[in-house]
Amino acid sequence: MDFSNIDVFPMDTKINSEGVLEVGGCDVLSLAKAHGTPLYLYDEKTIRSMAQTFVSEFTSRYPKTSVAYASKAFLNLAMAKIANEENLSLDVVSGGEIAVAQAAGFPSNKMYFHGNNKTPQELSEAIDLGVGTIVVDGFQELDILNNIAKSKNTKQGIMLRLSPSVDAHTHAHTTTGILDVKFGFSIETGESSIAIKQALDSSNLKLQGIHFHLGSPIFALEPYSTAIDTVFDYLKPFFKQGLDLKKFSPGGGFAIGYLQKQLPPSVGDYAEVITSMLKNKCDDLEIDYPELIIEPGRSIVGRAGVAIYTVGVTKVIPNVRTYVSLDGGMGDNIRPALYDAQYEAVAATKMSNTDFETVTLAGKYCETGDILVKDVSLPILDSGDLVAIPASGAYCIAMSSNYNMNPRPEIVMVSDGDSRIIRKRETYQDLMALDLS
Repeated sequence: MDFSNIDVFPMDTKINSEGVLEVGGCDVLSLAKAHGTPLYLYDEKTIRSMAQTFVSEFTSRYPKTSVAYASKAFLNLAMAKIANEENLSLDVVSGGEIAVAQAAGFPSNKMYFHGNNKTPQELSEAIDLGVGTIVVDGFQELDILNNIAKSKNTKQGIMLRLSPSVDAHTHAHTTTGILDVKFGFSIETGESSIAIKQALDSSNLKLQGIHFHLGSPIFALEPYSTAIDTVFDYLKPFFKQGLDLKKFSPGGGFAIGYLQKQLPPSVGDYAEVITSMLKNKCDDLEIDYPELIIEPGRSIVGRAGVAIYTVGVTKVIPNVRTYVSLDGGMGDNIRPALYDAQYEAVAATKMSNTDFETVTLAGKYCETGDILVKDVSLPILDSGDLVAIPASGAYCIAMSSNYNMNPRPEIVMVSDGDSRIIRKRETYQDLMALDLS
């Protein structure tokens, strides 16, 4: 069976003659035997293909586009190297992400440093490392960054993050473009006007452009066009006051398919709406086209990842629910508990079976809310069977924890039948490595 038209799985996903799921030419049963479970698989072909699609779909419409991979979705040395090889820029949000990127050889001048509470140490390190652009999020940061840059006798390139008060119609915890959020200078309250003037007047900061981010995952196209329209109309008087818009970013937030019945617009659809509105506004205002920076993170790695679990115990509550417990859960994927996120699931070692039942896939953590997938129809599962949850490449590992003192999973990159470990499974010794008695 060919999974190429099943958009929640990696592009190179199949079922072999034994009824076992294959990802990247590797059957998951063999991988589970070799590496144990929980196990996260990343299909390199899907990562690279999505990166290339974003570059081609946007640059074909708007040549001055930079695709900045949003590191917070998933970052380690291997991922940073792929991003660099695919000629992406990098959206980072902490000193730790900068350090990982640096260790992987990622050029610091292609980094955009975001965050609502960057520490003075992080800002100082970013300047020392030559981070290309710091996206300033508040008035105190403007002052602190200017003083640090002045003490180092340098001029730091910045963008300002504005909040346009546009609702992206996503989960409340991931909506970032409205008034009542911790991010950015509000247009609605007038903060942004003060911030632009202060940035232009700063002695050691160079205002390169404007940024906003509406939230994630965004399945609708209209919020992007509305926000671009709103922001450029707002900026019109500032172009006469010295604002030279070299860079412009409408953020990211591009959705992926977690459920086959709820798929997002294509990359081309997002690109068409964003680039056409941007060109129209620049033409109307008679300003030069700025460099467009987009920030896909989830949409580059989300589909590429598959989580593999081993079935443990089953609890049947007659006429209520059947719980099938797995050996992972909210420690490696907190999204269902945090966001009510929904996922597909398959019986990875029983893909050809036809005798189905409805079960709820529960995790092993000591929380009632530790449920990975609720009420899913699967072949009858026995202890030792493998379950695969697709679309697990973004924010699962990035938000993982050692809750209940469980080690984090191993991560394997697969490609054309080959596999390699890109992050080792944590050990019990790792859990105590920093402890002092």
